[in-house]
Amino acid sequence: MLTSTDTRPPVQAGSPWRVLAILSLAIVLSMTTWFSATAIVGELKAVWSLTDDSATWLTNAVQIGFVAGALGASFVNLPDLVAARTLMATSAAIAAGANLLLLAAPSAEAAIALRFLTGVALAGIYPPALKLISTWFIRGRGLALGIVIGALTLGSAFPHLLRATTTGLHWQVVVVGTSVMTLVGAALMALFAREGPSAYPKATFNPRQLGDVLRNKPVMLANIGYFGHMWELYAMWGWFLAFIHAALEPHGLGASAASMTTFLVIASGFIGCVVGGVMADRIGRTATTSIMMATSGTCALLIGFAFAGPLWILLAISIVWGISVIGDSAQFSAIVTEVGDSSFVGTSLALQLGLGFALTVIAIRALPSFADYLGGWQWAFVLLVPGPIIGTIAMLALRRLPQAEKIAQGRR
Repeated sequence: MLTSTDTRPPVQAGSPWRVLAILSLAIVLSMTTWFSATAIVGELKAVWSLTDDSATWLTNAVQIGFVAGALGASFVNLPDLVAARTLMATSAAIAAGANLLLLAAPSAEAAIALRFLTGVALAGIYPPALKLISTWFIRGRGLALGIVIGALTLGSAFPHLLRATTTGLHWQVVVVGTSVMTLVGAALMALFAREGPSAYPKATFNPRQLGDVLRNKPVMLANIGYFGHMWELYAMWGWFLAFIHAALEPHGLGASAASMTTFLVIASGFIGCVVGGVMADRIGRTATTSIMMATSGTCALLIGFAFAGPLWILLAISIVWGISVIGDSAQFSAIVTEVGDSSFVGTSLALQLGLGFALTVIAIRALPSFADYLGGWQWAFVLLVPGPIIGTIAMLALRRLPQAEKIAQGRR
């Protein structure tokens, strides 16, 4: 039987916002490794003579690694057996090391393997962070988890800012910078990531629990909603740089402008996460997720019309999309913490995230092929529209279940 104990004294129960602030900063820093290679893919294509297909795998390898890490962790109940502080800090240190080794990668194959390892490590940060913050917040959980996802969003966007502001410097600056930031994040996690006063019961190793999670109808409807959301999210994040670069080029704007625009669009999701959290705690989680997905799906449909239009319209739709595409993300996880088995919340979250990220692998791989089929990026994002439609249907179905009364103290 696997067990884990945390012998350090806990942070005082009266400081949930302090823990949230420090942990969110740690997540911002550590998640910079997620898109570190994507932000410099143009340079890496030249370094390793990558084809467009090979370049896609620099992004997708992280997604696949995250899937492997999250599903593996859920199978052995790892997030419910190992102290969150230990799991998160160790994982962040591994992610930093794998990212830094890109500097010495002799080939594209080696780089893709390192990106896979980075994804595996990141799976040891994200799900445990959601569980840990849930132990500090009963009321206001939607907002708290929204801030955590907002931190992930800022961290994911940061490499694009680093690339935009280091024009003329070597791509290695982005790699070193994100690796150092992740190590600082690991240190913060080691020092401050402790469970709150509403800790979940300790679990024992039980692989059969995974089947119980899959048979829990409210949890699975929340998962289906999440899957629809994820079909859209990471394909948009992963390929928006290519889309906006193609849109800005006729206006005489180059790679630096495209990187800065991509940063602003993705980073605007922090606003969406906070607004989504407030909405979820006030009007309900299923209502909030449905509103956000309806908005983001509409943006995915409309942005093609703005591709060749006035820049201010294109940027306005892009920012609204950046806000809404991630604004609901935390609420799917919050629902799982409320309607799932309390002894296996970490396992349930890891399973949700693992399967959701598996779907992103398909979407990220399919989108550039769809763009090639259409002859350009203008209408490519139409492929993402079915995701939020399916997700909205699932959340409205969950809203009608009697178990939905457990969500957000009855604000379903």
